[in-house]
Amino acid sequence: MNDRVQLVLASGSPRRLALLNQAGIQPDRLMPADVDETPERGELPRRLALRLAQQKGELVASRCREADIPALVIAADTVVAAGRRILPKPELQEEAEACLRLLSGRAHRVFTGLCLVTPKGRVRTRLVESRLRFKRLTSEDIAAYLACGEWRGKAGGYAIQGIAGSFVVKLTGSYTSVVGLPLAETVALLNGEGYPVRTGWVESAA
Repeated sequence: MNDRVQLVLASGSPRRLALLNQAGIQPDRLMPADVDETPERGELPRRLALRLAQQKGELVASRCREADIPALVIAADTVVAAGRRILPKPELQEEAEACLRLLSGRAHRVFTGLCLVTPKGRVRTRLVESRLRFKRLTSEDIAAYLACGEWRGKAGGYAIQGIAGSFVVKLTGSYTSVVGLPLAETVALLNGEGYPVRTGWVESAA
């Protein structure tokens, strides 16, 4: 890969940056992509996750081309679903409470769409599905969690990497995908484009 090519994370999410860093990867730039995340009529959760990830990736890639920045762009979007129902990323406490009551004591799925756009505009995508089950939440659990505020803006109204990790009694799939960026798939995509992922491993051990 050309040394001038920059790795761009199409997100301002601290948790996605932390996950990349965990894999020994330091992006050159963070470029958040604001897209309309409203599901299309009849759209399934898995399609929504992939569509939004690709829209974010292509939007940031376009900005990089306009700025004459050769870039390898990574984008992701996470969708929480109960059956076919897509749960919001609540900003209001009432929305978060509704999510928690719906998820209490039952299984749900988390879909994370992943998109990589190369400097030449080639698009590669992956979809990672994980299944989780929450314990039955008491009214006290819900009230205290709402008061802590970590739910704000999080898919499904919870953050598994925080306090809500104590709600999860079973997880089948990728923990990092539920947090927001599936590391195994991200590293595989970057390796496939010749990005020197392992260089960061060696430097971190030095």
